[in-house]
Amino acid sequence: MLIAERRRLLLEQVHDRGYVSFRELADALDISESTVRRDLRSLVEEGLLTATRGGVGPVRRGQDAAGVAAPGPGDATGAPRPAADRHGAARPTPAERPADPVPHHREAIAAHAASLIVPGTAVLLGPGRTTTALARRLAGIEQLTVVTNSVAVTQALIDLPQIDVVLVGGALRRSIGAVVGPITEQALQGLRGAQVFLSGEGVTAERGLTTPNVFAAATDQALMAAGRQVVVLADHTKIGHDTMCQTVPSDRIDVLVTDDAADPDTLRRLRAEGVDVRIA
Repeated sequence: MLIAERRRLLLEQVHDRGYVSFRELADALDISESTVRRDLRSLVEEGLLTATRGGVGPVRRGQDAAGVAAPGPGDATGAPRPAADRHGAARPTPAERPADPVPHHREAIAAHAASLIVPGTAVLLGPGRTTTALARRLAGIEQLTVVTNSVAVTQALIDLPQIDVVLVGGALRRSIGAVVGPITEQALQGLRGAQVFLSGEGVTAERGLTTPNVFAAATDQALMAAGRQVVVLADHTKIGHDTMCQTVPSDRIDVLVTDDAADPDTLRRLRAEGVDVRIA
């Protein structure tokens, strides 16, 4: 069982039952108690669960499992409070987030990725700055169907009448601007596309594409399964970097599009794994 799937099941168990001991979770998932403790420690650190004596419970502070603040007794209007991190500090809004550190490399990667798309086909685009940059470059394609769970990708395509957009449903994860979760994964099971374009926070020869977000990882795996060809878009800051959750193993990456500043040793090892590495 992949780590992202295991942690998703752990979250479901806790939210279904309200409080669960380590032993109960180990028995329910047929895994060791030490593995449960390790996974739960990470989920608590991410603010997705609350630690209790001898076990865990759902998150407090009026938040749901996705980290989105729910209306509390003091919310007369019922409007949601700003989402907070695990220390209680408000998360930055999109306007407050850091500027793109590699805009030129990202645009070059997006341009190369756009050249791989065949008009008249169906493709899947995951969330991320680079996939959004790719979406903005699809205006020149006469006919295309795009399946996505990304709000930003949808916004980039909304004024392009020649592009049919299939926006899958699910729980909105504001931190990544995308819908994720079991509803999203189930919707993707019935879809197929010629290509799927994914980005993440790290790419290595040992683990392939990875992300620190357990919810995004499970949904990215569903996107991967729906595409006949898997194309990973990653600038040089992601190459050689590894994060918590594996989304696409290196043997499932057909094409990696990166830039000329990427670590050459990592690219060499990826090529040895059979990945078609393209330098934008």
